[in-house]
Amino acid sequence: MRIGELAQACAVSRDTLRFYEQRGLIAAQRTANGYRDYPADMVQLVLYIKTAQRLGFTLGEIANSVAALWQSPNPDSAVTQLLQDKLKLIETRMDELGALRSELQQRLGQRCPLNP
Repeated sequence: MRIGELAQACAVSRDTLRFYEQRGLIAAQRTANGYRDYPADMVQLVLYIKTAQRLGFTLGEIANSVAALWQSPNPDSAVTQLLQDKLKLIETRMDELGALRSELQQRLGQRCPLNP
């Protein structure tokens, strides 16, 4: 499958696919004339990447996990674990932001907000 076909199948741009390839997230074989040729299962991988990004995963996190997921004997449980880990991270960050918000609100009521 050529880059344009893959881009259309995944509703992404060719530049997005080139970027993913530069980052090592996807790979293409090169034909004799230099065109990229992607296997059919690349659609599933690109859609996984887009979904993971939408769920808050960085491209670095995706790159670190994608190989393990594709080789996992039980990919569903591996993805579930990734989502649980991400949720814990988000909850921790929300707690930290809540504490920061409270401190900022307290400081706004002080005469000199930057004094300890």
